[in-house]
Amino acid sequence: MLGLDISSTAIKLVELSRAGKNCQVERYVIEVLPKDAISDGNLVEIEGIAETLRRAWKRLGSPTRHVAIAIPTSMAIYKKLLVPVSQTDNLSELIEAEANQSIPFPLEEVNLDHQVLGPAPASIDDLEVLLCAARKEKVEERVAVVEMAGLRAQVVDVESFAMMTAFEQIEQQLPEQGMNQTFALFDIGASRIHCNIIRNNQQVYYREQVFGGQQLTRDIQRRYGISYEEAESGKRGMSLPDGYESELMHPFVDSLAQEIQRALQFFYTTVSVSQYLRVDYILLAGGCSMLPGLDDAVAGRTQISTMIANPFSTMVQSGNIRLKELLMDAPALLVACGLAMRRFD
Repeated sequence: MLGLDISSTAIKLVELSRAGKNCQVERYVIEVLPKDAISDGNLVEIEGIAETLRRAWKRLGSPTRHVAIAIPTSMAIYKKLLVPVSQTDNLSELIEAEANQSIPFPLEEVNLDHQVLGPAPASIDDLEVLLCAARKEKVEERVAVVEMAGLRAQVVDVESFAMMTAFEQIEQQLPEQGMNQTFALFDIGASRIHCNIIRNNQQVYYREQVFGGQQLTRDIQRRYGISYEEAESGKRGMSLPDGYESELMHPFVDSLAQEIQRALQFFYTTVSVSQYLRVDYILLAGGCSMLPGLDDAVAGRTQISTMIANPFSTMVQSGNIRLKELLMDAPALLVACGLAMRRFD
């Protein structure tokens, strides 16, 4: 099964396999979507997206047609429930009753699922259960795009959960494998920053902010009088005229670091006060995370150790992979990597 991330600007496919005890990166591909094909997570140009996906799959060169996909976190409704161990025989009924109260849509209009997380930390007589729901139409439009491209959706996940699955690979490199430490994972996309606070493999906080790499692309367009596509390609290849770094990139990197600092302040004032959580590490992911100097700017502003997220650093690579390119692309492949790992479930 392939991991398929339909982000706001690109199609990303990742294929993993097992190599002994390790995962192996078999192949991956990133294919840029037509401009404005996706808006606020909604698929606007369905045929254009399907065509891009078809092209990406051919470039990937994999015989596998089964994929795991994800819906944007903002389109999912999820909450943790405490269920007495004595009532687990009636779990499905309890979930449905809770869903009726929590979900602001008729249940026939949603896809509903749950997962038992394990014993509740504060009570041995209760189980923690994660309830998750999404509008059927939002799930079905993504499944339809996959089918139009000649592929088949086996799993529909949620982007923030897929990120956490990929994050488990990163934790393996950290002292004590990251246990009892608090991580702020920032996925910086074209138009939004997704802030995911994780502790002991549990998401304790999630928030989105409207700010992203498109702002820098538009600044480049205006400054040099070029098309959006030319600005995007110049930004990725660092092939813009002299003065770009000092006039546009450095001010943007500083603004981005400021947004990340604000997101943490918001977490500290709303959640952390009650739970006494301090962030131990910041991880940067998404296409913008590779902007030169961003990790240093964030560490300088927050005074917290900051690193670029690479979910593949504990994996081996097949002969198809160019290591230098993978290192550059890895932070943008977090969701696709987490989805690709679903084949091992």
